[in-house]
Amino acid sequence: MRRAGGVSAGAGLGGRAGAVTPTTLGQIAATEHDRLSTGIGELDSVLGGGLVPGSLVLIGGSPGIGKSTLTTMALAHLTAAGHRTLYVSAEESAAQIRLRAERLSAGDPLRIPAIAETDLHTVLATLEAERPEVCVIDSVQTLQCADLQSAAGSVAQVREVASEILRVAKANGTAVLLVGHVTKDGALAGPRVLEHLVDCVLQFEGERERTYRTVRAVKNRFGSTSEAGVFEMRDDGLVEVLDASARFVSQATRAPGSVVLCAMEGSRPLLVEVQALVSPSELVPPRRVVAGIDRNRLALVLAVLGRHGGVGLGSADVFVNVVGGVRIEEPGADLAVALAVASAARGVALASTLGRPLGCFGELGLTGELRAVSHADRRLAEAAKFGLHPAVHPDSHRSLREALATVFRGERPRTARAA
Repeated sequence: MRRAGGVSAGAGLGGRAGAVTPTTLGQIAATEHDRLSTGIGELDSVLGGGLVPGSLVLIGGSPGIGKSTLTTMALAHLTAAGHRTLYVSAEESAAQIRLRAERLSAGDPLRIPAIAETDLHTVLATLEAERPEVCVIDSVQTLQCADLQSAAGSVAQVREVASEILRVAKANGTAVLLVGHVTKDGALAGPRVLEHLVDCVLQFEGERERTYRTVRAVKNRFGSTSEAGVFEMRDDGLVEVLDASARFVSQATRAPGSVVLCAMEGSRPLLVEVQALVSPSELVPPRRVVAGIDRNRLALVLAVLGRHGGVGLGSADVFVNVVGGVRIEEPGADLAVALAVASAARGVALASTLGRPLGCFGELGLTGELRAVSHADRRLAEAAKFGLHPAVHPDSHRSLREALATVFRGERPRTARAA
């Protein structure tokens, strides 16, 4: 006998449960999830349109980056919109939460219900009693289950805490924002199972000394992982940066070693300045210092630049920085790094035909060719919008050698030692 929905109702051999009859995907009803807007457009965009009831969202970032500020602002907007909310702090006292809320200009932060508690069972009981629509738990590594003997933050504790919160959230339809710690390498701390349990993983990036912050979706069961949100940290909280390109281009220098990268942050083009400094070194091996890009990617670019571009940097220190604290992880930054380093090595400033900073993008192949990257049309349109035309890119030049010949007007760049 079969139950409705194609599930066998009889018990199997030895009293075990019977087999389940599979259902084709075409027969399954797909329902759209009603989302709760956080009132922060950039955050809603990264989430895929807002918070899904019953979902778990894990937000990771380095200490002081603004995770608590962002989640408090989201709750403030939701509270002002009439939604039931709850802030659970396992790191700060209630007084500390209020002091942060008082300086925020978003929504109505002083109306957010909050508790300062580290015991998991107390938090779960509060969730059952209050039944909030959205809850922030700051942080998952500091909650502790009394049934386990291990210390808070251990693998067993984090796994148990996350599993229990997931159970209650799904049962009550509560959207939970879990704040998580990161390791010194920037990866989320705790067991890997934590990332598998949650529905969405957001990475909050930036440098505490800089004002700009970026939120990226590493995993999202209810939306795309290709979106990113840009914020600026101010005294009254995080402010959405709707046109970050304008700010970065206006601050771009026209000195040797500077170019403008036409990058993509999710589906949105972003113009950022890439700066390089090359100087003779007395160290063996010479230093390679980067900020905003992967150090291994710089090593690849320097190798291609020396082998196929005629710019040897074996005895020079090389420093590369993406201005503004922005981190670029796409291979489309290769050409910008190569041109910035070549410009610094030669001591010649690069500019477009209109005298503006040089715009460029493209991936470098190991044989020196320029390889196409995604959304070239959007990148070019953004560059043209700010007068960075013509930009150097894979469709205009086939190889790194051709690109160098164009930007240096046929002159062969010299090595750092010769310069």
